[in-house]
Amino acid sequence: MCRLFAVTSEEPLSPMMAIRALDVMREGHDGSGVGLFLSDLGGPLEELKGAPILSGIFTNEGIKRLDQFMMNIGFMTKYKLSIRIPKTPPSGVPRRDVYLIRAYEYPEGWEALSQEEIDYRLLMIRLQLRQMGEEKEDMIVYSFWPDVIMIKEIGDPLTVAEYLKLDREELQARIILAQGRQNTNYAINLYACHPFFIQGVATMTNGENTAFVPIREFLSSRGFPGYLGYQSDSEVFTHILHFSLKRLGLGIEAYKHVITPLQDEDLEKHPNGPFLKHLKNSCRRLIIDGPNCVIGCLPDKTLFMVQDRKKLRPGVLGGRPGLFAISSEMCGLDAAIPDRNKSKDFQPMHLDTALIRPERQEVTIWSQTAPLPLQH
Repeated sequence: MCRLFAVTSEEPLSPMMAIRALDVMREGHDGSGVGLFLSDLGGPLEELKGAPILSGIFTNEGIKRLDQFMMNIGFMTKYKLSIRIPKTPPSGVPRRDVYLIRAYEYPEGWEALSQEEIDYRLLMIRLQLRQMGEEKEDMIVYSFWPDVIMIKEIGDPLTVAEYLKLDREELQARIILAQGRQNTNYAINLYACHPFFIQGVATMTNGENTAFVPIREFLSSRGFPGYLGYQSDSEVFTHILHFSLKRLGLGIEAYKHVITPLQDEDLEKHPNGPFLKHLKNSCRRLIIDGPNCVIGCLPDKTLFMVQDRKKLRPGVLGGRPGLFAISSEMCGLDAAIPDRNKSKDFQPMHLDTALIRPERQEVTIWSQTAPLPLQH
C-alpha cells in the first residue's frame, strides 16, 4: 500500500510538514517514489494567482526546446524557480538536470477568451509538451495551471525532499497533497506517481482498481483529450471526478454515486432515487472495484476523502479550525497536528464523503443516503 497525506491550512506551510508525516508512515511505502501537489500558494507565487505555472523535470536540451516552444505561442516568463542540484544524487534517486517551476504571462488576446477556452488551451499545451518530452525523453511535464505546483521523483520521500531542499519559501502552500509510493509496477514511470491532476482537480489513491480497464475505455471514448496516459490504474479516479464535475455538472456529493452507487433497493428509498438510478445506469462503467481510499482537492480548494464499499484502506481526518489534515494512518496525523482535539477525528465509512471546505473551519460529512444539494 502507498501512504497518503493531505493538509489544508490558513497559513502557508512548507512541503516538509507533509514529507515528515509520510516519513512516520514509512513502513507503508517502500521508498520507491514521492509525489507532491501544492496549491493556494504562499511565498512569491502568491502574487501570481492567475498566472499559469509549469512544473516538471527537464534536461538542459529540454529547457531550450521549452523556451522556444513557449516563445512561439506567445507566453513570456513572469517568475521562475530552477532547482539545480548536486551532480551526484543520493542512492536511489536518478540524476536530473533541472526541476523547473515557471509562471507565465498569458499571450496577447487571451483576455478576450472565455474561462472554458482558457482552461482547454492550457490543457492542450501541457499535453503537447508532454508528448514532446516523451518523444525525446527531455521533458517530464506534471502540470500547467494557475496556482499549482507539482513535484514527483523516484526515491525515498525524505531523502528526495532534503536533496531538492524543498523547505524553501517559494514552495510554501496552504494545500498540500503528498504520496509515498509503494511500487506495484515492474518499471517506475513518474507519470504513474500520485497525485494526478487535470484542470484544477487533483486526487491520489491508496488501493487497487481492478475495474481499471472498463473505466479507462469509457473515459477514453468521451472525446476529451485530457483523458489519456493511465500509466497508473489510479489516474482514472482523477478523471472520473473531472468528468463528474466538468462534463456532468455535478457536485462533489454526487462523486460517490458515480464510483460506488447505492444498491437498487436503497435507491428506491432515496429522495433523488429516479435521478440516481439514471446516473448509475449511464455511468455504470465508471463503478470502481476496490479496495480504494481516494483523497483529493477540488478547484475551489476543498479537500475530500472517500472510501469504497470494501473499506480495506485506512484513512483518518482531524485538526482544528484553520488547520486540518487527512492521513492514511493516525501516526501521520499525530505527527502533523499533535495539538488537535483527537475526540473529533473521523474515519469515513463507505457511504461517507468527508469534506474540508476552503474556510477550513470544520470537517463536513456527507452521506450517500442524504438528498443531493441543489447545483447552481
